[in-house]
Amino acid sequence: MNSLEIRALSDDAATIAMLTDLLIEAVAAGGSVSFMHPLSPEAARDFWRKSLAAAARGERAVLGAWRGDALAGTVTLLLDFPPNQPHRAEIAKLMTGRDHRGKGVATRLMRAAEELAVEKGRTLLVLDTASEEGAAGFYEKLGFTLTGEIPDFALKPHGGLTGTLIYWKRIGAAAGTSP
Repeated sequence: MNSLEIRALSDDAATIAMLTDLLIEAVAAGGSVSFMHPLSPEAARDFWRKSLAAAARGERAVLGAWRGDALAGTVTLLLDFPPNQPHRAEIAKLMTGRDHRGKGVATRLMRAAEELAVEKGRTLLVLDTASEEGAAGFYEKLGFTLTGEIPDFALKPHGGLTGTLIYWKRIGAAAGTSP
């Protein structure tokens, strides 16, 4: 098995194609990542082009986990917040390819995103996950604290409403402080 390499993603045709496939696969499998099933390749490509353009402007970071030439997963670290929130970042669009699940890809992506957030001077990470079939247990194992649930927050990719669970984690210099 090839080792896993985490790196910032670039806006090239091959990477966009792999990201597009990963997003379509995640939505088809019921992943609550802001899109409805069926997700068209055009809509997925457009999303990734815009996301990577925002990364080029420093508004976010889009990290990829690579096993050789295969994109095993991705996570986005949102960095563009108002002037009164320069200390925080948000985790978004954590996805692992079906063939790479259960192999530590998501954990490595989350650790890399947290390290990058600390490098950028952030002391608080936030995220949300679907109440139904979300990744609450995974985030809790990584040290995130549940704040609460918002019911009926979003539509599930195949229809019906789901709530969202809001999580936070102090990082970097603030990691040892109490709330």
